[in-house]
Amino acid sequence: MFRGSIVAIVTPFKKGEIDERALARLVQFQIKNGTSGIVPCGTTGESPTLTMQEHKRVVAVTVEAAKKKIPIIAGTGSNSTQEAVELSIHAQRVGADAVLLVSPYYNKPSQEGLYLHFKTVAKSIDIPVILYNIASRTGINIEPQTIARLANDCKNIVGVKEASGSLDQMSRIKKLCGSGFDLISGDDALTLPLLAIGGVGVISVVANIVPRDVSAMIEAFLRGNIRKAQVLHYKLLPLVKAMFIETNPIPIKTAMGLLGLCEPDLRLPLCRMSNSNLKRLKLALREYGLL
Repeated sequence: MFRGSIVAIVTPFKKGEIDERALARLVQFQIKNGTSGIVPCGTTGESPTLTMQEHKRVVAVTVEAAKKKIPIIAGTGSNSTQEAVELSIHAQRVGADAVLLVSPYYNKPSQEGLYLHFKTVAKSIDIPVILYNIASRTGINIEPQTIARLANDCKNIVGVKEASGSLDQMSRIKKLCGSGFDLISGDDALTLPLLAIGGVGVISVVANIVPRDVSAMIEAFLRGNIRKAQVLHYKLLPLVKAMFIETNPIPIKTAMGLLGLCEPDLRLPLCRMSNSNLKRLKLALREYGLL
């Protein structure tokens, strides 16, 4: 269910409010261009600045717009275990196919605390759970042994979005958890290397604007066409790098505004790009052939 190119979709805003029509259009755009799944309310979806009510509404709109054509993996993580439980139960109730749980941020729990947090949330729902490990944002790494313990003890914890940047750690997770556990890239630049060590896909930022190419790269690799996958990897790489010249999702939302996919509006504390970085972003889009 969770292989291929899965987009971490933006949350479009208009005049400070969620633009539900634009969100539904973006979901259809992804489906038409070969995306394998959609993650609403992730980092790229600006989940930290959504109210609880808005968060739930974004998940519901995404599920409704997808019409069961592809899986919806709702971002439901929080640094509050009870809040993560509430969001996860809601996601299941409105028809999400799985949830993505970022590790608790700021409060920096121990490995035992992480284990108990994820286990509590997983036990509250019946749908699959994908862990999200991104210590650069949360302040704490989910160690491979903790991931393996969770995979063994909670049958609906079926994978991890790995954004540690460490192929060594990813390899240890794969070895400890085995072939039945989905190892998913959380970094567009490392998708191809991750596939080479047994990964199954990516939860992608850049797929918001080039979904067909990201999907094609992964499918080429999984079908054994390594050369085609490499060509697409190197084609995508400069564009991927441009999506992180400022904090995600500032560049991707700005690019989507330039391409007419949605308004580029962000919520504070995120703000518009500097003029110098905007020039760099436009150059990358032109060189890719998007502008």
